[in-house]
Amino acid sequence: MPAVIRTAIIYAVIVPLAVWMGYLLAAPADRSTFSYAGILALIMAAPLLLRWHHFLLVATWNLGLTIFFLPGSPPVWMLMTALSLGISVLHRTVNDKARFLSAPSITLPLIYFMAVVLFTAKLTGGIGLHALGNETAGGKSYFLLLLGILGYFALTAQRIPPKRAKLYISLFFLAGFSSVIGDLATLMPYQSSFIFALFPPSGFGVATGGTGITETTRFGGLATMGMSGVLFMLARYGVLGIFTSGRLWRPPLFGVFFVLIFFGGFRSYIILCGAVFVFQCYLERLHKTKIFPVFIFAGVIAVTLIIPFAHKLPFTFQRSLAFLPLKLDPVAFQAAESTKEWRLQIWKDALPLVPKYLLLGKGYALTRGELDVASSRAFTRYASDFETVEITGNYHSGPLSVAIPFGIWGVIAVLWFWIASLRALLFNYRYGDLELRTINSFLLASFVAKVLLFLIVFGGLYGDMFYFASLIGLSISINRGIRRPVAAPAPAKAVMVSPASPLARPHFQPSFPR
Repeated sequence: MPAVIRTAIIYAVIVPLAVWMGYLLAAPADRSTFSYAGILALIMAAPLLLRWHHFLLVATWNLGLTIFFLPGSPPVWMLMTALSLGISVLHRTVNDKARFLSAPSITLPLIYFMAVVLFTAKLTGGIGLHALGNETAGGKSYFLLLLGILGYFALTAQRIPPKRAKLYISLFFLAGFSSVIGDLATLMPYQSSFIFALFPPSGFGVATGGTGITETTRFGGLATMGMSGVLFMLARYGVLGIFTSGRLWRPPLFGVFFVLIFFGGFRSYIILCGAVFVFQCYLERLHKTKIFPVFIFAGVIAVTLIIPFAHKLPFTFQRSLAFLPLKLDPVAFQAAESTKEWRLQIWKDALPLVPKYLLLGKGYALTRGELDVASSRAFTRYASDFETVEITGNYHSGPLSVAIPFGIWGVIAVLWFWIASLRALLFNYRYGDLELRTINSFLLASFVAKVLLFLIVFGGLYGDMFYFASLIGLSISINRGIRRPVAAPAPAKAVMVSPASPLARPHFQPSFPR
C-alpha cells in the first residue's frame, strides 16, 4: 500500500478520535463521560488485547483495580474474563487449530453448577441489578459467581509455556500488592481522591472515621499485600527454595511479608498462609531432609518468645493471634471474641433455613422491601437476628453459603468440582514435568488449604469461587491438561539365534584390503 494512502487512513481514524476525546474532556466528569472514554480506550487497545489477552487476564486477576464508571463498579478481573473468553471463542470459530485445553472431569461439574445457578435464579426472582434501576437486586453476586466459573474456561483457553510458568505465577500474585493503595486514603490529600475510585479502600484502614490512624486501625490492604507476597514466594521458590537455596535475601523477605499480614488483624489470612506452608512442606518432603530439625527448633524458639510478650504486641497482631491460647490484651481479645460470637450466632440463626431451601435454593435476589430492611439495619452489624440473616445472606460460613442459596444441587456441584479438581491437581503434581514440581505442589497445597478454610473457618461462595477456579485453571493451563502416568515401554523380546545361523558367525571387516 502506498505511503500516502496509509497516512490518509491514519489521519481519517486519529483526527475524529482526537476531536471526540477533546469533547469528552471538556464535558462534565460524570459516569457517562468516563464510560465513553473507557469504550474509546478499549477500541484503541484492541490490537494489544487480541495478542496478549490471556497474559493480561493472568496478570490482572488479583489486581485491586475497579472499573468505577461501570454499573456496580466491577473489579478488573471480571472485565478481563469476559474479554479474554470472548476473544478465545472468536479465535476458535475462525481457526480449527485453536482449541481449549481438554479437561472433561473439571468441565462437567462447572457446566452443571452454572445450570444450577441459572435455574435457581430463574425460579427465585431473576438476576436483577439494582445499579441499573431494577426492582430486584443481588445480580452482582450472580455475576461474581458466574464469571468466576467462566474464568476457568478463559484461563484454560491457551496453554502457558513451561518456560514462562514462573513469570505468569509471579504476576498472578504480585498484582495483589496494588491493594495497599486503598490504605492510603486517610493519608493522601483530597485532590488525590480520584485514585481511590480506581483502588477503593479496604474498609478497615478508614474505620476510624477520618480521625486519623490509631492503634486499633486495621490495614486490610497491607495485610493483603503481605499474603500475596507469602503466596508468591511459596509458588515461585517453594519452601526448600526459600530456605535451602543459599540466597540469603529470601528468608528475611519471606518473614517481612508474613509480618505484614498481621497489620490487618485477619485470623483467616494467618490460618490460610500457615496451612499452605505446612501442606507444601509435606509435598516437598521437607520432613525427610536434614534441615527439618532446624525448622522444629526455630518454631519452638518463636513460640517461646511469643508466649510471654503476646500481650505487648500491637493491637492488630494480637487480634490475628486470638485463635491461639495466648495471654492477650483484654481489648484485643474482646474485639476478636465478639466477632467470633457474632458468627456463631449467625450460624445458629441460619441453620434452620437449610431444610427450607433444600430442594430449591433461596438464590441471591432481593426485593426492594428486603433492601429497605437491610439498609435500615446496616448499622446493627453485630445484632444478628433471623430476619437479617435471611435477607442479607451474610452467613460468614462456606457450607451455608452453598446450601441455602442453591440447595442440595449446589452442594453436589461444589463437592463434584472440588473432588475433580483435587484429583487433577494431584495428578499434575505426581506426573507433571520436573521443572513445574514447585508450582504444582503449591497449587495443590493452596487448593487443599482453601477448601479447609472454606469449610471450617470462613468462606463465601460467590466471593471464593474465582479463587478456586483460578488455581485449577492455572494448573490445567501450565500442565497442558491433566497429566497421566506414562506407561513403561514393554521390554524387547530376546531373539534366540542358533549357532549354525549366519547371524551367529561374526563377520569382521579387514582394516586394509588384501
